[in-house]
Amino acid sequence: MASAFESSLSSSMSGRQTLSATAPSMADSLPSINFGFDELRDRMAKFSAKFDLFIEQGRKRVLEERNQFRMNIAELQEDQRMKKKDAEILQHKTNTHQQMISKETAETQEMQAAIASLSLQRDKNKATRDALKQQIAETQKEIDARLAAQRAHAQYVESQSRFNVPELDFWMQNLCLKIEGAGQTDRLKFVYTHIDEKNWEREAWFELSTSSRDYDVRHCRPKVEREKIDRVMERVNETRDLAVLLKGMRELFVEAMKG
Repeated sequence: MASAFESSLSSSMSGRQTLSATAPSMADSLPSINFGFDELRDRMAKFSAKFDLFIEQGRKRVLEERNQFRMNIAELQEDQRMKKKDAEILQHKTNTHQQMISKETAETQEMQAAIASLSLQRDKNKATRDALKQQIAETQKEIDARLAAQRAHAQYVESQSRFNVPELDFWMQNLCLKIEGAGQTDRLKFVYTHIDEKNWEREAWFELSTSSRDYDVRHCRPKVEREKIDRVMERVNETRDLAVLLKGMRELFVEAMKG
């Protein structure tokens, strides 16, 4: 049955082939259409070339921009490094300047303290100098007054010496008296004899100080009560009479010898 179908199919196909070979083709009867594949290929080739050039230029531009960016980054990093270094140098200078200012401030304070101390010392020295000047002036006044008193006393003594010399000789002869130096310029030693009835050669003496206006007996032998000597010297300084001194001291020595 299959073979019968195949034989009928082949006979049908062969009939169609014979028919088509003899009959005209439908494709031949259609109008010819020009799709322009060649132009399209050419345009596509040109587009591909332009696109490739665009890609190449873009790649080149990106590469240049990346290189420029890297250069800019490197320059920025270098600038940053230089600025950081400059900042460190500036900070160091600032620290040094601050240290110098602190040192100068401390030195200024020390100098001001020293100046204040010196000013205080100067004021003290000035006050001391003024006080010393005042003391010197007062001392000089006192010295001048004493010198004037001494000169007046010397003039008085000189004026009285004309009368005292004959009187002194008289008392030296009548009182058995001699005058000696006492080892100091402002002292005289008066020595009596013929006071002790048992021994006329026994001496009695006293030292008279003339360092001041008022005379004073500093030492005597034999010993006499001080109150009695003061009473005699009080009369002597009141009268300024040498006879009062010589007679008064002889009487005290005679009294002491008898006692």
